[in-house]
Amino acid sequence: MSTGRALSGSWKLTLPCTRAEAEILKDDIAPFALMEPVPVLMTSEIDPKRPDEWQLDIYFEQEPSAETIATAMHLVPSAAGHDAFITRLGDEDWVAVSQQGLEPIHEGRFFVHTPIHRDLVPDGSIAFEIDAGQAFGTGHHETTAGCLAILDGLKSAGRRYREIADIGTGTGLLAFAALALWPRARVVASDIDPVAIAVARDNAAVNAVALGSGPGRIELVTAAGLVHRRLRARAPYDLLIANILAGPLIDLAPAFGNAVAPGGTLVLAGLLDSQAEAVIAAYRRQRFRLGERLDRGEWAILRLEKRRRVRGRKPASRA
Repeated sequence: MSTGRALSGSWKLTLPCTRAEAEILKDDIAPFALMEPVPVLMTSEIDPKRPDEWQLDIYFEQEPSAETIATAMHLVPSAAGHDAFITRLGDEDWVAVSQQGLEPIHEGRFFVHTPIHRDLVPDGSIAFEIDAGQAFGTGHHETTAGCLAILDGLKSAGRRYREIADIGTGTGLLAFAALALWPRARVVASDIDPVAIAVARDNAAVNAVALGSGPGRIELVTAAGLVHRRLRARAPYDLLIANILAGPLIDLAPAFGNAVAPGGTLVLAGLLDSQAEAVIAAYRRQRFRLGERLDRGEWAILRLEKRRRVRGRKPASRA
């Protein structure tokens, strides 16, 4: 995990990128997960008049090596042909500096903030402290914030859930939010990346979220999709959340279709608005109907409902 101490001679690597690359990369530390301390990735818009031109900044404790720079360049293919801009920083808390531009997210009853904004939590809100730069899903990405909005709306509508799964949990934020809304539920959160599960475990401790397999707790597992005995054993789910990417969502449609109980809810995110119809079509074939679509920027968040089984009538016999 990133440390919050003052460092002597920390470094910043800057590369140009496109908006699409920035949206995918935001808070995604997977390529640098084995570094200690883990660097912080930040993306920002350069000029509102040029909306497709963005910038990637990566903060390191030590001067990045040629191999590290090459890894960063691989993350943003549009930077090919551009030189990496490397800046040596002064004696300062580099994590705090990198997070100063991340304003808290207030989505419905949720308030998601970084450690430097913990004094700004509004009264009556459900607050979560998520350290930016750990893993995808800090709440600052449109897809994560959109999922929070969908969950908040479900609670306001009086929906109740007892068996909940968060597939591709990242920082654990959406699992935390679901448990806060339905505190008697059993929640399981999974991610293909063991580093993300470690981050989610640390975030659970920071936010006093109970871990375990019983009601009112979250069970964390490392798994791809639903390929884990604990995920299969706890199905069917009456609420399943998956904030990943359009391709995997389409591939997982049959598995999710089997895992969600009739009448259950599926919240899907991580897909561009141009990919929404293909994802919806894949789930219609699994007996889901579209209940809600929320567009945030170039991203779509979908709420799908599993149709209940209706017993068919026997055909009338002919005389």
